[in-house]
Amino acid sequence: MQRLYTITQLTQEFDITTRTLRFYEAQGMLTPQRRGRQRLYRPADRTRLKLILRGKRLGFSLAEISEMIEMYGTAPGEEGQLRLLMQKIANRRAELVEKQRDIELTLAELEEVEEGARARMAEIGGTFGKDGDA
Repeated sequence: MQRLYTITQLTQEFDITTRTLRFYEAQGMLTPQRRGRQRLYRPADRTRLKLILRGKRLGFSLAEISEMIEMYGTAPGEEGQLRLLMQKIANRRAELVEKQRDIELTLAELEEVEEGARARMAEIGGTFGKDGDA
């Protein structure tokens, strides 16, 4: 007999709210069985939830996560899923590298502006602490 998980078990295991779990269900990403009013999740649902949460942590959209998950078990199957995953990872990495460059440029500009402000403060006789504290 296949092990089934309740909504409480999954929310506790993955430290998420019941609202989050129901949201993924409403999006069609999880399809629990129902016994009366109780939702029962199969091991496949648990695995899908784990993949959804990992995808969210990595910055993928729900549409991207859903696309990757749906490829599993259908043509082109695992190979296609892995190719898509590698493509998505490359795209996400490029986005993050671009953001990192933007952050580095912003930090450099902030430092330049701060140095100018400190120099001007020194010219007029004012003082500021290292972290900008008066």
